[in-house]
Amino acid sequence: MPIEITMPRLSDTMEVGTILHWHVNVGDEVSAGDLLADIETDKATMELQSFDDGRVAELVISEGNQVDVGTVIAMLAEDDEAIVEETPEKPKPSIPKVTESAHRVSPVARRLAEEYGVDLLSVQGSGPSGRIIKRDILQLIDTASETTAAAQTTKVVPAEVVPSTVPVTPVQQVLPLAPTSPWQQNRSEPLSNMRQIIASRLVESKQTIPHYQVTMTFDMDPLLEMRKTLNEQLSKSGVKLSVNDFLVRCCALSMETNPEFNASFGGDCIHYHGPVNVGIAIALPEERGGGLVVGTIRNADQKSLRTISQESAYLSNKARETGLSPEEMGDTTFTISNLGMFGVDNFTAIINPPNSAILAVGAAIEKPVVRGGELVVGNEMSATLSLDHRVIDGAMAALYLKTLKELIENPASLLV
Repeated sequence: MPIEITMPRLSDTMEVGTILHWHVNVGDEVSAGDLLADIETDKATMELQSFDDGRVAELVISEGNQVDVGTVIAMLAEDDEAIVEETPEKPKPSIPKVTESAHRVSPVARRLAEEYGVDLLSVQGSGPSGRIIKRDILQLIDTASETTAAAQTTKVVPAEVVPSTVPVTPVQQVLPLAPTSPWQQNRSEPLSNMRQIIASRLVESKQTIPHYQVTMTFDMDPLLEMRKTLNEQLSKSGVKLSVNDFLVRCCALSMETNPEFNASFGGDCIHYHGPVNVGIAIALPEERGGGLVVGTIRNADQKSLRTISQESAYLSNKARETGLSPEEMGDTTFTISNLGMFGVDNFTAIINPPNSAILAVGAAIEKPVVRGGELVVGNEMSATLSLDHRVIDGAMAALYLKTLKELIENPASLLV
């Protein structure tokens, strides 16, 4: 009997998945553990591995198509079973292809290539493992547009022949406009599976959770000075602490002091959690479909700055390269969203259910400040808490930020 391979549930909230790329063809021999396909889930792009030995008898679902969890997407045959070489009679969704490339091609890049007639065999991919991404196609299109525009501006326009008795008035010749890039044209792109889930969850969060915000400014000079000293001492071991590493530990210790922040709304009760699991928001690159995932630093209140730094780097790199597992994204009880590295002064964030709070962190900005009654130059950071009013009221929020401020402005306590 043939072995059915179904769309697996690769995350706790996954309902549908998209086949981004098949790594096997009909007739290929596969063993348990071999890579079969790249699957886009609601949170990340993940690898599908085979759990059995056999030969690929049929690829039921084509690349680029989205199906429900549990849908048969491929068939494996035993050695003595026949292999289906032709397309079955039942209709299967498919996407058009321009020219097949030796690399993996992102769905957005493929659509642009088809729209503008780009030969994918002539494209050198700049994504991971030579993957062709949207930026590669756009660069080719822009280059072609510039070449066409330059050729048009050098054309000689012949003068109009008129009778000698009629005076000729010089008229400025208007040349046609240069072709525009895809970004300057009306277009629509289908949402990826991840974008659809993010959109629905954010709408659900805003509609079902009574949000309110509380903002506080922090003196960052002591923390930045300590970070500089520690990084100098840790440089030989290859460790480099980020500001976000300090904030993860500060937030975790503040939750330990204020347990109301380690809680979630349960309908007719409030659930108070034991482990302090801090989530860090990670932006995914365009070649992985963009979007946002939250990696989990478990028991963050019990971990050193060095450990937090190592785990944060691991989660960020894995999320952007291969995708995080459900275990690496689950069970957060508080989330930090940091846009300070992009120079953002301040912003507000939407709560990540079932959390009751999320901290939106801006940049540490050098500015004139008052210290000890004197005007000096110092670094200050603005951070805004978005809170679930069903669980945390204003007074609780103020106490939490007060605790957080004491830790940030006296960072030596983080080393104890």
